[in-house]
Amino acid sequence: MLKTFKKGGVHPDERKISAGKSIEILPLPKRVAVPTTQHIGAPAKPLVKKGDIVKTGQLIAASGGFVSANIHSPVSGKVFKTDEVVDASGYRKPAIIIDTEGDEWDESIDRSDKLVKEIALSGEEIIKKTGEMGIVGMGGATFPTHVKLSPPPGKKCEILLINGVECEPYLTSDHRIMLEKSEELMVGIRILMKALKVNRAVIGIENNKPDAIGKLTNLAAKEDGIEVQPLKVKYPQGGEKQLIDAITGRQVPSGKLPIEVGAVVHNVGTTFAVYEAIQKNKPLIERVVTVTGPGITQPSNFLVRIGTPVGQLIEAAGGLPDNMGKVIGGGPMMGKALVNLDVPVTKGSSGILVLPHEEAHRAPVENCIRCSKCISACPMGLEPYLLMIEAEKELWDRAENDNIMDCIECGSCSFTCPAHRPLLDYIRLGKGKVGQIIRNRN
Repeated sequence: MLKTFKKGGVHPDERKISAGKSIEILPLPKRVAVPTTQHIGAPAKPLVKKGDIVKTGQLIAASGGFVSANIHSPVSGKVFKTDEVVDASGYRKPAIIIDTEGDEWDESIDRSDKLVKEIALSGEEIIKKTGEMGIVGMGGATFPTHVKLSPPPGKKCEILLINGVECEPYLTSDHRIMLEKSEELMVGIRILMKALKVNRAVIGIENNKPDAIGKLTNLAAKEDGIEVQPLKVKYPQGGEKQLIDAITGRQVPSGKLPIEVGAVVHNVGTTFAVYEAIQKNKPLIERVVTVTGPGITQPSNFLVRIGTPVGQLIEAAGGLPDNMGKVIGGGPMMGKALVNLDVPVTKGSSGILVLPHEEAHRAPVENCIRCSKCISACPMGLEPYLLMIEAEKELWDRAENDNIMDCIECGSCSFTCPAHRPLLDYIRLGKGKVGQIIRNRN
């Protein structure tokens, strides 16, 4: 019997219409806007100014602290200016804007396709290098990888979990990485195991990706301590705590991190980026992005330089359809509608979804009928209907006591609500307010 997590979950239509599309290299943009806040933690501090000439892979913004990440130039050219640009959340954020001139890479980067299996660096050197190369979690959370590889004193990692679930409808970038970069993934896993000093790693993949399961199972059979765990299809199994529950049966306590139960989770995209950073000296300057939707004529998976405007990806996939209703950064469950097509691709951009009018339209909000479907669907065991009320009425103390900060913003509650109530919208608002209160208190 296939494993899955125990609490909550829903089953949205998968709609993986780009799953069979191989990764294509997107042509270089004429101009990139590289935000200095592409990660959880302190913003990076710009090291360049208007008029400076930069190479691809050159450090252009330094980490602002331990929980932060370096930023490297995704193109070669001239710094046009430092300014603020609108990001995927709709807010203006500081960015370094560069005009592309050719594609001259930093000489230290190995650009060959040759697989490098021998891991020369020690565990401590690996952690330091992932920090220098600006590697962050590429499943959406963008937590700096070197921090995850550094458990706090008294905590020890017992098992490394590689997240190949990709449970969000439509998105297929991780699926393609597992198929096309599978050997590099295996080396990346061994690099992470060495850094964490663990001898067991499990790759979790949902059963709707039999080709990836088959390919990685064959490769894992030749590796000591690496195995593949097929999982039952259920959303949001890609959440860290849900994946840990599904594979190990361990429950991460409220308010705690996975290391509390001896686990560390890394996405497959992150694992491939770690391989390139350690074995090729390549910083995180590009990533695979799915461009998809019912009206997109050429659903695709593109290898894209960071800072590329979203509009260029959509044009490469056939352009906007006539019945376009909404462009979403990410998938339909957790993604956010974009305010314009100049929004840049960042380290956490996994997909661009174009929805037609009929699917983008929200149904009228009705009164809660106390059906408790949102409670049954919540994978964190919360009461979403109650948290929405508390956020509406600004009852922040009660919301904190009812564990609003445990919400992983998966959208299962809104998806299952028959009254079409904007549960996740209000819970996100509440999380922001309560989080601010907690930070001020501490």
